[in-house]
Amino acid sequence: MPVITVTQINKYISSILKGDRNLQGVMVKGEISNFTLHWKSGHMYFTLKDRESAVKCVMFASAASRLKFAPEDGMAVVCSGSINVYERDGVYQLYVNDILPEGAGAASVALEQLKKKLAKEGIFDTAHKRPMPPLPRKIGVVTSLSGAAVRDVINVLTRRYPLCEVYAVDALVQGEGAPDSICRGILRAEAAGCDVVIVGRGGGSSEDLSAFNAEKVAYAVYNCKVPVISAVGHETDVSITDMAADLRAPTPSAAAELAAPDIASLYEKINILQRRAEKSTLAVFDRAVDRFTALNARLSAQSPENRLKLSGERLGSLEKRLSQSMARYLERLDSQLTNRIGRLESLSPLKVLSRGYSLVYSGEKLLSSTEGLNVGDTVNIRFGQGSAEAEIKAVRNEVESNGRKTDV
Repeated sequence: MPVITVTQINKYISSILKGDRNLQGVMVKGEISNFTLHWKSGHMYFTLKDRESAVKCVMFASAASRLKFAPEDGMAVVCSGSINVYERDGVYQLYVNDILPEGAGAASVALEQLKKKLAKEGIFDTAHKRPMPPLPRKIGVVTSLSGAAVRDVINVLTRRYPLCEVYAVDALVQGEGAPDSICRGILRAEAAGCDVVIVGRGGGSSEDLSAFNAEKVAYAVYNCKVPVISAVGHETDVSITDMAADLRAPTPSAAAELAAPDIASLYEKINILQRRAEKSTLAVFDRAVDRFTALNARLSAQSPENRLKLSGERLGSLEKRLSQSMARYLERLDSQLTNRIGRLESLSPLKVLSRGYSLVYSGEKLLSSTEGLNVGDTVNIRFGQGSAEAEIKAVRNEVESNGRKTDV
């Protein structure tokens, strides 16, 4: 038996595998593990396994670029390709031409993967959602101008809020160039000074609405400097644009209602505010009048004129009190004087003389007895009215004994 090299045996096995039609165009089901994407070449390397076995797989960049989703470890897939030998290592492997997710379409898997990626980057974070402007002056509408969506938006805004300007931007809403067209439309609306932008279209199939699931559209909505309302016309499914927008509306008409208030409600609010302002103004005036009245009263009370008046009244009161006090005091003095005069008169010698008594003086001396008198002395006698001189003719001394007077 001839001796052969390792290269020869690997080439021989490779030729056998290539010649076996059963190993060409096979479809192999399994779970992806050890997945590696070579960043420079773009080739994908992974292992496809089931519960009992595993096979190495390679997918070159030319085939990998056509995938609509990114393979991941743990993903159940069906790989189509051919079995061959990698001659350098002597390892047989599956050269994969296409990968299909098991149980789900590639587009569905790609959409879910994109949602997870954008959610991880914070594109859907509610903290970044901006409120709608209360009174927008200019509303942008990015949609196909040949569709019914723009007419619905204009009709609603004309009826509900005719105060604003509608800035419509024509954009493709389906087809291959739709994502780029929608992104340009958002930038144009933002540059035109719109206060809020409505992005959307009327209803359609999932394929028709796929442009609103594009990654670049999500970034354009997220990076827009003004609030964005998504108005993709479908109720059941939520698009990536819906999730990235600041507000979601089920239809373009509903988006128009969310973008601007109803002018009738504004008039009602204005009336309420006007009545409230009038009531508040009247209340302020009433308080001001009350305060003015109080201050005026205080000012009047503290004015020099009023103080002079009060001082005059007080002086008059004091004068009256003084006069009354003086009158009462004089009355008391008069009463006391009358009383004392009466007492004095009752004790006056003249009063006694008027009753028939008289006073006898020897010179200046008032005599109360005959002591010191001699016959022939001259005395002065004072009567109640008038006086006289008398000569003593005789002197009698009366001595009282046992209640009886006796001459001596």
